[in-house]
Amino acid sequence: MRIIIPMAGIGKRMRPHTLTIPKPLIPVAGKPIVQWLVEDLAKMCKGKVEEIGFVIGDFGKEVEDNLLHIAKQAGAVGKIYYQNEALGTAHAILCAQDMLKGNIIVAFADTLFNADFNIEQNEDGIIWVHKIEDPRQFGVVVADKQGVITAFLEKSPTFVSDLAIIGVYYFKDGEYLRQQLQYLIDNSIKDKGEYQLTSALENMKNKGAKLKVGNVKEWLDCGNKEATVYTNQRMLELKNIHTNGTLNRENALIIEPCFVGKDVVIRHSVIGPYVSIGEKCLIENSVIKNSIIQNNTIIKNRIIENSMIGSQVKLSSPTEDLNIGDYTVQST
Repeated sequence: MRIIIPMAGIGKRMRPHTLTIPKPLIPVAGKPIVQWLVEDLAKMCKGKVEEIGFVIGDFGKEVEDNLLHIAKQAGAVGKIYYQNEALGTAHAILCAQDMLKGNIIVAFADTLFNADFNIEQNEDGIIWVHKIEDPRQFGVVVADKQGVITAFLEKSPTFVSDLAIIGVYYFKDGEYLRQQLQYLIDNSIKDKGEYQLTSALENMKNKGAKLKVGNVKEWLDCGNKEATVYTNQRMLELKNIHTNGTLNRENALIIEPCFVGKDVVIRHSVIGPYVSIGEKCLIENSVIKNSIIQNNTIIKNRIIENSMIGSQVKLSSPTEDLNIGDYTVQST
């Protein structure tokens, strides 16, 4: 099994955090989003994951090294590919075309999920979906009673189906997928100005491939600040994460579930529930709940809730509901 993870987008909806770090490397519940994704996908596979390819932009060597390390931890060989121009999901996958052979999983890196299943590798393809109230901003599928997909639509303004594609796909024949993606490029077949994976899937279906829906219990989006804070909460619950025993605290109450990284100092504060704190942070005289705080940040005399705070931040004046990027300094 091979896994391709397209993640070249610049993450505009997650600014200011994505000004300094790619969105899939933003931590939730103590790990980068993409690391949770890789770990969960590896569990879904019955056999060994041989290779994991990351399709990225110009993110720099440090990011590339982090991604290769994530693949190594999953027992796979990591590969880096580049999508230098935003030409759509089909184009992004084709950037890793030398991996398109045999059994393939494609998973876009801004989504996590709660599921309990193994991939049935004898199926032509499986597209995982989740029923949502407003599907207008998502690709959707229409399926028959046997779960075989009869139609794909990309962000339809009128209601056709509430089965939204979550961004995780399995294909039995990676080479056949490559041919269908290349066909779109060669014939300049675009939808909404881009080469869309759903167009290739529609072609595969029309040529006889039986593509089936897979269902997940819960779809955890990381598309904006509010969604990511909620995903952090759910991952803390689902993964049963608690603070470690080496926490340096003085007169501090931790209300689980919480994640606290290495070399964190907490004094005269209440932390939690649903808080993730990165490494080498100092929290003093503060109350923090349902929030994500990254590395090397100092927070004093604050009440913080439903917030994302980046790395190298210094805060010491009373404000709530924050979305603060790296290297911010605020004080009275």
